[in-house]
This record gives sequence, structure tokens and C-alpha cells, in this order.
Amino acid sequence: MVNIELYVAFCLATTLLILMPGPVVALVIATSLKRGTRFGMATMLGANVGTGVLLIAGAVGMTTLLALLSDVFDLVRLVGAAYLIYLGIKEWRSRGTILDEGQADKRRGLSALFGYGFLTGITNPKTIIFYAAFFPQFVDPTLAAGPQLAVMTASMLAIALVCDGGYAVLAGRVRPFLMDAKRALIRARITGTLLIVTGIGLALARRDG
Repeated sequence: MVNIELYVAFCLATTLLILMPGPVVALVIATSLKRGTRFGMATMLGANVGTGVLLIAGAVGMTTLLALLSDVFDLVRLVGAAYLIYLGIKEWRSRGTILDEGQADKRRGLSALFGYGFLTGITNPKTIIFYAAFFPQFVDPTLAAGPQLAVMTASMLAIALVCDGGYAVLAGRVRPFLMDAKRALIRARITGTLLIVTGIGLALARRDG
């Protein structure tokens, strides 16, 4: 089904690329710092579902369709970017109020954060470009391409879940040290900065690479 040597190289390269901070990582860390690990994980799951939709679409030959819908995607992306920047500015202006994980209405909060993550993942134009430029390097021409792409797509999503989840857990572990008033203000500044950077990065992204 796959060339083992190429597959191992693909997994190593994918892990290194995913570990590099980007919009998803910044959003996951910001959410975990502000609201805790559970909410960071919800954001991470949403982002990876969004990324998965794009990767699977590419795997079944829907890249052309996505290109035709580029105007719609760009509009959604810009709206999402503006909202993230708004949240970042709002957090910067706050006094570092902590929303404890034990508070009520968790379901709505988790659902909303899943949605924010999904929006970030599915409107990231680099995903299809990454798929088109990166995956072919690890396809063995002597084997059927379909199964190889399926295995690599599934593997990439699994690696992303583990790596991004690790960021969520790590940020959640740091959060208790930022609970007093002075440190909470520092946390708010960090969270706000990450949200603003995420929004700017999303707004500046282009489908032409």
C-alpha cells in the first residue's frame, strides 16, 4: 500500500512542520491559557476537522471545486480573521478575568470554540497548497496513488491531533500559574497577542501561495 521508507520520512517531516507555530497552534494556546485545557482541546478538534475536510476534498479530486469557491472562502476567512482580531483587542483591554472551567454553560462555550477552530482550519488556504506541493514528494510511483494518499492524509490528521493536543495540554498546565491578578493580566496580554497574530495571519493568507 505504501513505501515504508517514504512513509516514515513523510511522518517525520509532517511532525516537524505541524510543530512549527501557525494560526491553529496560536489559537489553541490562546484558548487554553484563557479558559483551560478542555476548551483548548475543543478548539484543536474544530481546527483539525476543518483541515481534514480540505485534505479529504483534495484527496478525492475536489481541488478544482474549492478553487471555484475561492471568493466565498476568502470572505469567510476575512470575517473570521476580523473576529479573532476583535477578540484579541478585547482581551488586551481586559484586566485578565479568568473564566473557570467549572462555570456553567460549558456546552455553549465548547461548541463555539469548536466552531472558531473549524473556521480557522477550513479557511486556511495553505492547506490545499501544502497538500499539492508536499504530498507528491512521498508518493511511490510504482504503487497505486489512491491508497498512499489516503494513508498519508489519515496519518497527517493523527499527527496534527497529537501535536496540537500537546500544545493545548501544555498551555493548560501553565494556566494555573497565571491565576492571580497580576499574572492574569500577563496571561491576558499573551492571549490577546496570540489572537491578534492569528487573525492577522489568517487575513494575510493567500491562495496563490
